[in-house]
Amino acid sequence: MHSLKDTQFSILDLVPVRENKSIQSSLHHALALAQHAEKLGYKRLWLAEHHNMSGIASSATSVLLGYLLANTQTLKVGSGGIMLPNHAPLIVAEQFGTLATLYPNRIELGLGRAPGTDQNTMRALRRGQQETEDQFPQDVLEILQYFKDPLPQQRIVATPGQSTHVPVWLLGSSLFSAQLAAKLGLPYSFASHFAPRMLDQAIKLYRENFEPSEYLERPYVSMGVPTVIADTDEEAQYLATSPYQRIISMFRNQRGQLQPPIENIDEIWSPSEKISVQQFYAMAQIGSKETVKAGLERLLERYEVNEFIFTCDIYDTEKRIKNFELLMDIRNS
Repeated sequence: MHSLKDTQFSILDLVPVRENKSIQSSLHHALALAQHAEKLGYKRLWLAEHHNMSGIASSATSVLLGYLLANTQTLKVGSGGIMLPNHAPLIVAEQFGTLATLYPNRIELGLGRAPGTDQNTMRALRRGQQETEDQFPQDVLEILQYFKDPLPQQRIVATPGQSTHVPVWLLGSSLFSAQLAAKLGLPYSFASHFAPRMLDQAIKLYRENFEPSEYLERPYVSMGVPTVIADTDEEAQYLATSPYQRIISMFRNQRGQLQPPIENIDEIWSPSEKISVQQFYAMAQIGSKETVKAGLERLLERYEVNEFIFTCDIYDTEKRIKNFELLMDIRNS
């Protein structure tokens, strides 16, 4: 088993919108976090595409990626992910091809097969030109071709895009993308930061069926891990009531903005909601540096992943940045 020092640490930013704070402040904080991540030595920072959610500001993912790229120097940035049912593959290839042309070797494209939103919003995004999840494998192949050198007589050429060789990842919370990533020889990131149930099976399926490709010689697995780290376990548990409230509101179909932490979460959730939050956050590491280090070592021993990609929904932006500082302290200690 390799150690935490040998494991890549990355960040997935959902760009949370906080109650009583502006959307602009969330976008500016996304940049502050990216600049800080670069200084701290994180491998990559990804943004997630979600729509029609008042608490998430990363909906125009490629636009926001351009803002981060323009104001950082070395950090790899990308999508975790672009939800392919919402987009024509050519549009995605042109957007990410443009970013790759402006910022060579710094942009990555993670692709998901769910719409990442509700059906009405999905219709609004595509205006009746609906892709289905069943078309995902074909759409992925189309995008991969747009990033390669063009074939003779290729009728549609992504400009920019062709010959940029943007690295493509597949993301998933079920077995489908694990199987496809293995077949195509692509790196695979499992969304265990919100859907940990099938993590074991998906990683096993991916590794057992992996076929070496022009992109990868051997399997490469990243897993999502929610974190809330503070000076003490007690403070971390208090700060964690912000993401807990976010998850509860999701279960109640209320999807509001990120709430400040509260002293007694038991006043808010029902016993069944508490169990559901614990299942949703089964991979979460919440506590002091020592507590979280021990937790990450257990995860690494069990899953032997190449990379952890961390989320953090702390309300206070300074404490959120400190969370990622403490994570790097853990890796380097």
